[in-house]
Amino acid sequence: MRARRSGEAAPRSGDAAVKAAPRRKDAAVKSAPQRTVPAVKSAPQRTVPAVKSAPQRTDATRSAAVKAALDGVRARCAVEERRARDPVSFVHRYTDPADQELVALIAASLAFGNVKALHAKIGEALDRLGPEIALTADDARAVSARLRGFRHRIYRDRDLVGLIVGARRVQRASGSLGAAFAAELSRTRDLRQALGAWVRAIRSAGGLDRRPDDRGAAHILPDPEKGSAAKRLMLLLRWMIRPADGVDLGLWPVPPSALLIPVDTHIEKLGYNIGLTDRRGATWKTAEEITAALRGFDPTDPVKYDFALCHLGMLQQCPSRRDPVRCEGCGVKPVCRHWDE
Repeated sequence: MRARRSGEAAPRSGDAAVKAAPRRKDAAVKSAPQRTVPAVKSAPQRTVPAVKSAPQRTDATRSAAVKAALDGVRARCAVEERRARDPVSFVHRYTDPADQELVALIAASLAFGNVKALHAKIGEALDRLGPEIALTADDARAVSARLRGFRHRIYRDRDLVGLIVGARRVQRASGSLGAAFAAELSRTRDLRQALGAWVRAIRSAGGLDRRPDDRGAAHILPDPEKGSAAKRLMLLLRWMIRPADGVDLGLWPVPPSALLIPVDTHIEKLGYNIGLTDRRGATWKTAEEITAALRGFDPTDPVKYDFALCHLGMLQQCPSRRDPVRCEGCGVKPVCRHWDE
C-alpha cells in the first residue's frame, strides 16, 4: 500500500464535505418557504365567505321582522281602553298645564305595585288636593292638612307633601317643571345628569333631602344617577315629552329622541325575549340598550312603542319560556327567542 503524501488525502475528503453541505442547506432553505406559503394564503380564503355572508343577511332579516312585529303591536293597541287602565289617565282629567305637570308627577311617583291599588291611591291623593292642584300646592300647610293620614306602600303623607310642595316651588321659579328640566338638559347635554339635577332641585325645595335615611322620602323621587332604570321618572318624561297622541301630552320643550324607555318587569322581559337586549334586570344600562335597539326603527321617537308593548306584556303575562297558553295571540311571538327557532 502506497503511503499518502503529506496533504494529499485531506483535501479530497474535505472537498466532498464542503460540496455536500451546501446542497443540504440549499434544499432546506428552498423547501421551508414552500411548505409555509400555502398555509398563509389559504386561511383568509376560508374565513372571508363566513364574514361577508350570513350575519349581514340574518341581521337585516331579523331587524325587519322585529320592526314589523312592533309596528303591528302598536297599530292593534286599543289606546282608549288601555289608557283608562293606565296612570296617565289621571293627567288627561286636567286642562291647565301647571296642574297636568303636578298630576303627572304624583301619578308617576305612586305608580308601583298592584295596578288596582295604585289607581285607588292616586285617585285618593288627587281627590284630597282638589281640582286646582297647582293653586293648592302654593300653600304647604294646606297640602299637609289635606294629605294628613295618607299612606301608600312605603309612602306616608309627609313624603307626598314634600314632593308636591317642592315641585310647585320649582315650577313657579322656572315657569314650569318642563322648563326647569329643559334648562338642565341644555346645560349638561346628558339625560341622566340633567334628570339628577332636576330631581335634586325638587327634593331640596320640598325638604325631602333633609330625611336621607327615610325610605319613603328617598323612594318617592329617586336619584337616577345610582344605576336603576328610574322607571317612574322615565314614565313621567315620556308623558310630558312625546308628541300628543291620545296617551302622551307633548308639553315639555325636549325632543323625544332624548328619551329612554321606562323599564318595568314587562318591558324588561319583552326586551330580552325579542332580542332588544341580552341584559337581565331593570337597570339604566338595560334601558339604554333597549332604547338603542328601538332607535334603529325610529331615531326621532324611539320610545313610541312603550305604551303598546307595556300593555301587551300586562295582557299576555309574558313568560320566561315557551308557554302555548300564555303566548297564544302575542304580537311578538314570531320574533320571540323562545319561539323563533
